Amino acid sequence: MSTPLHALAGKPGTKRAGKTGEVYQLRIDLRGTKNPKVWRRIVVPATIKLSLLHVVLLRAMGWGGGHMHEFTFAQGSYASVEPGLDLPFDVQDESRVSLRNALKASATFTWLYDYGDNWQHKVKVERAEVMGFALKHPLCITGQGACPPDDVGGEPGFENFLQAMADPAHPEHDELTGWYGGSFDPAAFSADDVQAQLDEIKL
Repeated sequence: MSTPLHALAGKPGTKRAGKTGEVYQLRIDLRGTKNPKVWRRIVVPATIKLSLLHVVLLRAMGWGGGHMHEFTFAQGSYASVEPGLDLPFDVQDESRVSLRNALKASATFTWLYDYGDNWQHKVKVERAEVMGFALKHPLCITGQGACPPDDVGGEPGFENFLQAMADPAHPEHDELTGWYGGSFDPAAFSADDVQAQLDEIKL
């Protein structure tokens, strides 16, 4: 983004604050997608807890939720630690750490959504600024591409899904159209629609 983040002041989702707050501009790239590549650019507080950041990323990308996830940083891994969940012994509780503290000196991390489909997201802190206003909600700046459907079968399943949906003569076209509930436009993206989802998250 070419304009400073403080230029966002006064836009929906922000409010004047008596104290400044540090925010991060994040770029989220969904690995394994192409033509178009699926990515988002958002702004969140540096102090956001990873447990809430997970919800933000779900909404920003367009995932439905309901699957396990994990954050992997240079200094360690974090996830939702709940009784009965079978997690690696070295995974820490995501609700107890902020994004700023988890990052430490690093500028990138990985967010894994759905161990079965294994959707890997590379997340990069593109910039950090201290601003004279507070965010009421996370902000979506821009992005590209439609999020794959949940439970589509990971990268190979999504590739087959795209081929079938684009070709009425494909043997799985009717079945997958019915499963998805209609047509699918892989290039579909609306920052306004994403923002409407993020507006439901109070910071």
